[in-house]
Amino acid sequence: MHPIKVVVIIILLYLGYRLVVSDWKKRKKKEEKSSETNLGNETVEDVLVEDPICHKLVPKRQALRLKSRETGEIVYFCGEECCNLFVSQEGEKK
Repeated sequence: MHPIKVVVIIILLYLGYRLVVSDWKKRKKKEEKSSETNLGNETVEDVLVEDPICHKLVPKRQALRLKSRETGEIVYFCGEECCNLFVSQEGEKK
């Protein structure tokens, strides 16, 4: 074999090795991230919830939470203004 062919084959093998290793590292990082989002047995869900006042959709992680006095359910809000308005409306119903 010519020395140029040997060099080309070595370079191609090296590039293939780098591709395999980088793919393996990406998969490992992805698995670590998914295991970090698990809290015990409970998985964190990235879902949208609706604000009952202005009807905006807000990511559940970023929404303000309040337990309703009437129903006992957790209600999610886009901001403090909607939360305060909900509390005042709930107080008027009593």
